[in-house]
Amino acid sequence: MKSWLAAARPRTLPLSLASIILGSFLASSAGRFSWKIFILASLTTIFLQILSNFANDYGDAVSGKDTAERVGPRRAVATGLITKEAMLRGIIVTAVLSLISGVWLLFESLKNASAQVFWIFLGLGFLCIGAAIAYTNGKRPYGYSGFGDIAVLLFFGWVGVLGTYFLHTLSFDPGLLLPATSVGLLATGVLNINNIRDIETDAKTGKNSIPVRLGRQRAIRYHWLLLLGGMLCAVFYTLTTGYHWLNWLYLLAFPLFVLNGRAVANHRQPGELNPRLGQLAMSTLLFVVLWGVALVS
Repeated sequence: MKSWLAAARPRTLPLSLASIILGSFLASSAGRFSWKIFILASLTTIFLQILSNFANDYGDAVSGKDTAERVGPRRAVATGLITKEAMLRGIIVTAVLSLISGVWLLFESLKNASAQVFWIFLGLGFLCIGAAIAYTNGKRPYGYSGFGDIAVLLFFGWVGVLGTYFLHTLSFDPGLLLPATSVGLLATGVLNINNIRDIETDAKTGKNSIPVRLGRQRAIRYHWLLLLGGMLCAVFYTLTTGYHWLNWLYLLAFPLFVLNGRAVANHRQPGELNPRLGQLAMSTLLFVVLWGVALVS
């Protein structure tokens, strides 16, 4: 059980929920919020994140990308704690659970929507499941080609925030692309720290992440761009929606992003970056909660 809990990587769950929380806060500020939809959306996201973690564990082991030199947390399949066959069954179970939870969510939220909207969201659900699995699996895993950053921005930002908002309100607001992009860029920053940490081992095993392609120094500048981009998107959104002082409550989280950027730039040993992953994830969650509290106050 301890091996399965470790493979599920519970520390990644708060970040995956950030977009659901922000999308729900935005819906509440528009006068449309349902606890049932929030709970089902959160549950679906948790299942998808665990599915992604299981699939990554399996894919890295099968492809040989996980080696003894890896600095990050131990992988269950590569170290023999869980067999490949057992992990494959775990992937199937979590995929089915995420599908069941997702369909239940759609039935609850889209009762008054057209059938076309239901099928579009169901297609998005299958796309999410496919993206979680294909990151490190298949003939051409997109995570090994440097496209993981785009996927994180898409699913942890745009799909997560805008999709959640729509399920609550049955409406789409183009202006919400700014908060969705803000959260997506910060989530991409977490992946970037992970890839900077593993830059040497990834280069040896042919995993062409963005830091491998850019080199360490440019990857650090890229990290600053992600952090600053996330902060600026929030600021621009607030400037276009209201000037009450409480709307700026999320600024309290900005020093944490600056500290994260400085730490990533200054740390030289790969292992020193491990705490920075969790720090940025929790800082992003705090940022979202502060922003949400301001939205509904």
